Amino acid sequence: MNLVLAKNETGRALSDSFAIARDRLPGAGKVAEARSAAFEAYERAGLPHRRIEDWKYTDLRALMREVLPLAPAPDAAALKRAAAAVKLQAIKGARRLVLVDGVFAPKLSELDGLEKGLTVRTLQDVLEAGDAALQAQLLTPDNANPMVALNSAMMTDGVVIEIADGLVLKQPLQVIHVANAATPAAMFTRSLLRLGRDAGLTLVEGYIAADGAEVYQAHDSLIIAIGDNSRLDHVRLVEDSREAINISSSVVTLGAHAHFNTFGMTSGAAVSRYQATIAFAGEHSRVETNGVNLLNGRQHADTTLFMDHAVPHCASREVFRAVADNRAHSVFQGRIVVRPDAQKTDAKMMTRALLLSDDAEADNKPELEIFADDVTCGHGATTGALEESLLFYLRARGLSEKEAQALLIQAFVGEAIESIVNDDLRELAIAATRRWLEARS
Repeated sequence: MNLVLAKNETGRALSDSFAIARDRLPGAGKVAEARSAAFEAYERAGLPHRRIEDWKYTDLRALMREVLPLAPAPDAAALKRAAAAVKLQAIKGARRLVLVDGVFAPKLSELDGLEKGLTVRTLQDVLEAGDAALQAQLLTPDNANPMVALNSAMMTDGVVIEIADGLVLKQPLQVIHVANAATPAAMFTRSLLRLGRDAGLTLVEGYIAADGAEVYQAHDSLIIAIGDNSRLDHVRLVEDSREAINISSSVVTLGAHAHFNTFGMTSGAAVSRYQATIAFAGEHSRVETNGVNLLNGRQHADTTLFMDHAVPHCASREVFRAVADNRAHSVFQGRIVVRPDAQKTDAKMMTRALLLSDDAEADNKPELEIFADDVTCGHGATTGALEESLLFYLRARGLSEKEAQALLIQAFVGEAIESIVNDDLRELAIAATRRWLEARS
């Protein structure tokens, strides 16, 4: 039986946008073919909805409704506004790489004096240069996920970072995504990070809005390959406009004896989803992933993690905290798969949610799929309110109700924030927490 799906106005508009945007999308030949195949995969599926298990709590057909047209390339005025936003977010001592409305901005970035063994290129350059190996890695994400497929079709720019064998960078790399479009628009970025053997790096990603940017969609994808005996510390802060939508994906592969320590905080955007697949490809590797959602109003934030233990003697730890106020909705989905050959796996996951109002909602869905018999695995999930006895104790010592709540909230999210190794970056996350608490009071 043949089924013909009628295309609605939104679908036609997006098809038109893709056709119009093709001339400014980098890459020809196989890259262009891959884009078309990815867009066809997205069109067949459409926006994810609640009948898809992985999107059960984040129905984009209801929350997002449509994909906005591609943002125009930033002009001089847009870059000036973006520069002001970047100045407020720049981290002292970090090398800055800036993307404005989905396009790399060299004048706002720091590319001079790169360390020997550090290579930074733009996605546009890589896709147009014909580097088959890099292009293959950039185009490998699974088109079965419709939002990854859409990103594959529409990606305009990003950064491609390569760390040579033996290079341990003391200076963090900061990638700042700046939304600046004056009218509602979408930005599509994809980046690649490759660490060689015995390498090390701290990567900081930030999502912010320039003055005047309110309604926009950020569609981002990051592919990471960590070589043998290498370490990556990754800090990710989402502080988009409160009317924005942020859909981000990561695909991470670890070699042998590798260490991946990642922390993410979401306090901005009306709707956000961070989905990450982390695969163990080498033995004796370790992953520590920590996250915090700080939400109020009608914000909706979804963190979905898939930990794929495919080889023996690896360990993973997941710690997630959510604070939801007003009518906010936090989602955490964590799935750990231990494959038959992954003996001696040590995997644990814990998620806790703190609801500050009767209308706030938190959905926590931890999952374990274990196909090996010599493993140590566990998970847990809790949801509750602030402890009344602790509030009373603090109020009795002269603190106001808001001050007492703020102190307890900071303690609640502290376990996840403490996972950040770099002192300056830990203070950055603490400052973001304080900003959220001040805006709440």
